Amino acid sequence: MSYIDFISPLHRKTKRDYLGRVNEAPKAEVATIACQFGQEYWDGDRKYGYGGYKYDGRWRAVADLLKEHYGLKAGDTVLDVGCGRAFLLYDLTQAVPGLSVKGVDISEYGIRTAKEEVRSCLQVADAAKLPFPDHSFDLVISINTLHNLPCAKLESALKEMERVGKKNKYLVVESFRNEEEKVNLLYWQLTCRSFYSPEDWQWWFKHCGYTGDNSFIYFE
Repeated sequence: MSYIDFISPLHRKTKRDYLGRVNEAPKAEVATIACQFGQEYWDGDRKYGYGGYKYDGRWRAVADLLKEHYGLKAGDTVLDVGCGRAFLLYDLTQAVPGLSVKGVDISEYGIRTAKEEVRSCLQVADAAKLPFPDHSFDLVISINTLHNLPCAKLESALKEMERVGKKNKYLVVESFRNEEEKVNLLYWQLTCRSFYSPEDWQWWFKHCGYTGDNSFIYFE
């Protein structure tokens, strides 16, 4: 297992007003709506989530890095756990023509409104119970998803990623290295259920037998 950061440059492009986020509306009410992962989360007001999540090609750089690092080629199979609208999966198919992709997400709205070119490859499913046989995929990825799960489901999801992957796995979760970053995370997040330091995340990986690569995003 290696720490490989493909995501931070993309994450840092978004400017965040942490105090503004926590003060603009009653946080509990906003989070309750966000946790439904419905239309408001994807296409509603920014306070509920993305504020309109449209394809703009920003994930292509990440797709190119995944292709290069894991040696992806035509005929290989990739699963994205928590694929959302599948922008990264689409960009992977553009970076690697002939790649076979699958995506799952808990959000019915997200799947229904996903990138049309790969929508037929997606399905609504729980990360804690993936609907695929053992060792089905050459690469299993999960970007900014598993921190939304409570402990029991987090354990199951990590074990499921390990189960359905042949060898390569890569996940990204939110984390914090100090109290300032922890407070910023709590101010900004809407759906997070598991937030841990990097050391505690490593404990989870070992506890669940997760052998893939990982990275963290921080709210600096």
